[in-house]
Amino acid sequence: QVQLADSGGGSVQAGGSLRLSCKVSGVTHSRCLGWFRQAPGNDREGVAGIVVYSGDRWYTDSVKGRFTISQDSAKNTLYLQMNSLKPEDTAMYYCAASGTYCYAPGAWGRFNQWAQGTQVTVSS
Repeated sequence: QVQLADSGGGSVQAGGSLRLSCKVSGVTHSRCLGWFRQAPGNDREGVAGIVVYSGDRWYTDSVKGRFTISQDSAKNTLYLQMNSLKPEDTAMYYCAASGTYCYAPGAWGRFNQWAQGTQVTVSS
């Protein structure tokens, strides 16, 4: 089990930037960590993920080139840097962790632990 606590959401105008943070505790070296989002009326979707062991990263197509996921092992913190934000990025964002033995990128279905969420609102 891991414990996750995310923060950093807020309101920003289109074209602006935000950085989300997620404090992670527990055993993570064999897991993937990531960010998901859910807008009202929509299903939760994967946004960005990282394989903790290798550092391999992956993104959903709509955020490629704009969002960057990173990890600071010394601080036990996961980040999501979001640039060039668009109104369609408005959603509740959730930090997430997979089960153990996650060593390949792209495994959205492996995530099963979630933080409480942080709201991101982008106005036009």
